[in-house]
Amino acid sequence: MAGLLLAAGAGRRLGGRPKALLEHRGRPLIEHAARALRDGGCVPRYVVLGAAAEDVRARAELPGCVLVDNPDWATGMGSSLRAGLAALASTDATAVLVTLVDQPRVGAAAVARLLAAHRAGATLAAATYHGERGHPVLFAREHWAGVTRSAEGDRGARAYLRRHAAAVALVECADVADPADIDTPADLSLLDT
Repeated sequence: MAGLLLAAGAGRRLGGRPKALLEHRGRPLIEHAARALRDGGCVPRYVVLGAAAEDVRARAELPGCVLVDNPDWATGMGSSLRAGLAALASTDATAVLVTLVDQPRVGAAAVARLLAAHRAGATLAAATYHGERGHPVLFAREHWAGVTRSAEGDRGARAYLRRHAAAVALVECADVADPADIDTPADLSLLDT
């Protein structure tokens, strides 16, 4: 079961500071997100880069990760999701778990819960927090083509999951994770915990 980390954004609302390179516990945020995929059980692990890709390559230590460039990163998360799924198409992964670089309180425990849901038979799964759907999300391989077709702008797979809501296994993760994300300067305090 593959892990796919979307880390291409430029952090426009953060004054152009790419989220992947924000410092968290002394290291770039992208390293923590990649470690959560590893520790949660994802193999292989793919990371989609875009804004500041060369800086990320130079500064971040991402052992065991395949780095995928998204030249269309400025069009939104949908293009990163498409780029990651295209790169994973040549692997033998039966499913992919997708997570976002800007959620520092979503760790290995949430990843492991979604992978367990897939092992139990779920072909679509999403973490929930007190009943509200969030990330990470998981798609079995048979859904990749549909997700790819529907991923556009900053919506990623939202429309696809909505259309297939009855098939989505909802995995409560509020006891092990917090979906708060870093979008604005006020959110930078999340990096201090």
